[in-house]
Amino acid sequence: MVLRSDWSQRNCSMARGLDILGDPWSMLVLREVFFGNGRFDAMKSRLAVADSVLTRRLAGLVESGLLEKKAYDDGGRTRQEYVLTPKGEDALPVLNAVVMWAEKHLPAPSDLAHMYVIHSGCGQRTGSADTCTGCGERLTAANTSWHSLTRTDAPVQLATAA
Repeated sequence: MVLRSDWSQRNCSMARGLDILGDPWSMLVLREVFFGNGRFDAMKSRLAVADSVLTRRLAGLVESGLLEKKAYDDGGRTRQEYVLTPKGEDALPVLNAVVMWAEKHLPAPSDLAHMYVIHSGCGQRTGSADTCTGCGERLTAANTSWHSLTRTDAPVQLATAA
């Protein structure tokens, strides 16, 4: 997805990864899809983003193979929602790492402005982006919940690849 410069052919793995995952709006779109909000209107509302910005980010994430469109019936007309692909699901540790880094190093503007990564298997909050620090099991979308205090009182099980 080209937003600034095209880094997709760089010799550095980090540069190539940032070509797709380095845009804040793209990361927030992925967050919403992991939370199960794959419909355009739900994402637009939650993110408070302009249609054009959301449309570009969704198109880029589909083009990059992290999301795919899935048809659903909206009571009379067919619409599209966005779901994770296996490639998109593999971005989970990156999103987890951003959350954990922010929780550790950045002040929250309120007591509710926190988000935690929970291993559903043992129910423990983890301090690692890819492995539960409570029981040692590898974290996947299928066994991980996010607890965003601004969203719900309880952790939300993450969406998995379609």
